[in-house]
Amino acid sequence: MTRDADGGRLPTAYLVPGSSSFTEFLSAHAPSLLPSGRGLPAGAAIEAPHGTTIVSLTYDGGVVMAGDRRATMGNLIANRDMDKVFATDEFSLVGIAGTAGLAIELVKLFQVELEHYEKIEGALMSLEGKANRLASMIRSNLGMAMQGLAVVPLFAGFDPGAGTGRIFSYDVTGGCYEEHDHHSVGSGSLFARGALKKLYRRSGTVGDAVRCAVEALYDAADDDSATGGPDVGRRIWPSVGIVDDSGARFLLDDEIAPVVDAIIAARVNNPGGAR
Repeated sequence: MTRDADGGRLPTAYLVPGSSSFTEFLSAHAPSLLPSGRGLPAGAAIEAPHGTTIVSLTYDGGVVMAGDRRATMGNLIANRDMDKVFATDEFSLVGIAGTAGLAIELVKLFQVELEHYEKIEGALMSLEGKANRLASMIRSNLGMAMQGLAVVPLFAGFDPGAGTGRIFSYDVTGGCYEEHDHHSVGSGSLFARGALKKLYRRSGTVGDAVRCAVEALYDAADDDSATGGPDVGRRIWPSVGIVDDSGARFLLDDEIAPVVDAIIAARVNNPGGAR
């Protein structure tokens, strides 16, 4: 029986002082494990499921993020109940749009990144620090994005210092932009943003914000075939996450269903969509 090169001890890489970034550690010692470390052969193309529409909006004391549940692959519905909104740590959420497999892998790496930082530094990273760290991870995926495998998330969280929710959007090059009041990404974002502009109330409650987010997704699904609206027959509702000073949490189906039912009832009486 042979011993490995390190004599059964931890590899030297684990004993060398470095930054508190787990991603930087992987980049230096195992770059092939990163989502961006597995490129496509030259000239190759791949058809993969894509996540679609995410919306986020602030309210007095926090922020709401919601995503439809549909994933598409070309003209096909690849998945009807995909979760696209994730808690990245105790006080932040991220919603994914773009190539679903890469996006979910990126989110998992981001979750580990924030947990690793907290263990090394003994404190939570600031909200701006989290947003910038995610931007650098997206930037590292630029090579894959240029081959058609783009990941464009939406990030939101609660800022304890300011006592408010904040929203950050990105482009495929890793550009990070703070959005005010509300924002949407994905194929149905054009229609969702139009709905948010009409429905959003800065002084609204968390209940108002949840209804506004779900209604914006409903409008997006009405005009964008890649966005899945509330599926009454299968009882599949949008994913809705909330972050405030008590942390991040997700609404249960039993909490979302009455909101969807109220929206549908209002639209039956007024097909134009006004409340």
